Amino acid sequence: MSLKVILVLLIVAGLIGIAVGYFLRWIHSLGRRGSMELEIKQMMLEAREDAKRITQEADAKAEETLNALKAELKEKTTQLNKTEDRLIKKEDLLDKRQTDIDADVENIKNKIEEVRAFKEKAEALTVERQAELSKIAGLSEAEAKKELLGLVEKQSEEDILIRLQKLEIDGKERFERKAQDILTSSIHRLGNSVIDDIMSTSVKIPSDEVKGKIIGKEGRNIKAFERATGVDVIIDDTPNTITISSFDPIRRHVARIALENLIIDGRIQPAKIEEVVQKAKDEINKTIKEKGEQAAYESGVHNLDPRVIAILGRLHFRTSYGQNVLYHSIEMAHIAGMLAEELGADPYVARAGALLHDIGKAVDHEVQGTHVEIGKRILQKFGVDEAIIKAVIAHHEEYPYETPESIIVQVADAISGGRPGARRDSLENYIQRLEDLEAIAKNFPGVEKSYAIQAGREIRVFVTPENVSDLEAKKMARDIALQIENELKYPGEIKVNVIRESRSVEFAR
Repeated sequence: MSLKVILVLLIVAGLIGIAVGYFLRWIHSLGRRGSMELEIKQMMLEAREDAKRITQEADAKAEETLNALKAELKEKTTQLNKTEDRLIKKEDLLDKRQTDIDADVENIKNKIEEVRAFKEKAEALTVERQAELSKIAGLSEAEAKKELLGLVEKQSEEDILIRLQKLEIDGKERFERKAQDILTSSIHRLGNSVIDDIMSTSVKIPSDEVKGKIIGKEGRNIKAFERATGVDVIIDDTPNTITISSFDPIRRHVARIALENLIIDGRIQPAKIEEVVQKAKDEINKTIKEKGEQAAYESGVHNLDPRVIAILGRLHFRTSYGQNVLYHSIEMAHIAGMLAEELGADPYVARAGALLHDIGKAVDHEVQGTHVEIGKRILQKFGVDEAIIKAVIAHHEEYPYETPESIIVQVADAISGGRPGARRDSLENYIQRLEDLEAIAKNFPGVEKSYAIQAGREIRVFVTPENVSDLEAKKMARDIALQIENELKYPGEIKVNVIRESRSVEFAR
């Protein structure tokens, strides 16, 4: 029983505890609700005070902004009123000026009408007076004018002629002085030295023993060398020196280079001579190209065809009256450029025309025609500008002067060739005679080469053995001698030496 009582008591105690706890919790929640309501009321009071303060501040700012806008509006209204008053005044002023202008225009129109009326009246009076004068004098207006002019011309004829003569003389003198000044300036600005062309070249050798090697057994080496080069080799008592003689400078240079290389190599024999001579010719061809390029560069003439430059370089080995033709052409190019600049012509065309004016001389002994005609064909073939060709072909007056540059080239040629000491007539005639001598021999069929040597006292003619027999070679020598006698003038006698040589070559393999 006691356990049940205890359990009942415990249950009752538990229920009482729960009831007491719930009651205490209820009392505590009532206390907290009252506190929160007080806090909410306090916050509402503070929010109302803040809203009232913000509203007051906003009202103050709004009033201040409104006052500022009212002041600005008032100021702008005042400015607009002033501007409107100013525009009204200007409009009144413009209306007044327009009225005055209209009045002036009307006044001008009236005056124009008055002037026109006066002019018509004056013209009518002039016609009337002219008619009266013509009636009194018995002459028309044209006849009176003609008679008056004739009278004035007759009275002033002598004065006019004297004045014209004076102007002509004065103008001529001024033009001559100006021309002399231009030419003198051009010559003084360019003073190239004159390069003398000689007929022989000396080659230094290490010792006189080399002379025997060059001559060879029974002279076969020297004969092979002369045959391959077309020069005359002179071996005399001059120590350590061998002289190469030929009127053709290209041959002399080929022979000099070949001989120097043979001496260095030491193997001097006919087969080696031909090989070395061919290499020397190739080297000369390279030199010709370099000289042409150098001449074009020095003259300021660009964009030329390489074949034109190669032909131009051959003029380095050509002379005209003792004057080197390539240096003469370069000198002319500079002079022509200066003259063109002074006279307002095209400097490039003038320089190019002067540089190429004698290009036909590079091949005139190989091609038929004058060097002007040959040069024209060369330049046309390689597409040179027509203006340059016109400047080239007129320098010997074979063609008319079509451009100012053609006259400038002719003048530059005269300046370069006419300077004291620039040329020697006798040397040119001598070289021309040697060229004519070789040309006569080359005209015969079967001739392979022809060389004039011994200062023109001997001509060596090499024929192709397959085309010319021994008997025909003898007959050819006589025919050449007869043609030389008929066509050339020369002192003394000329030996004609026709050489026919047969070779048989085989290879052992």
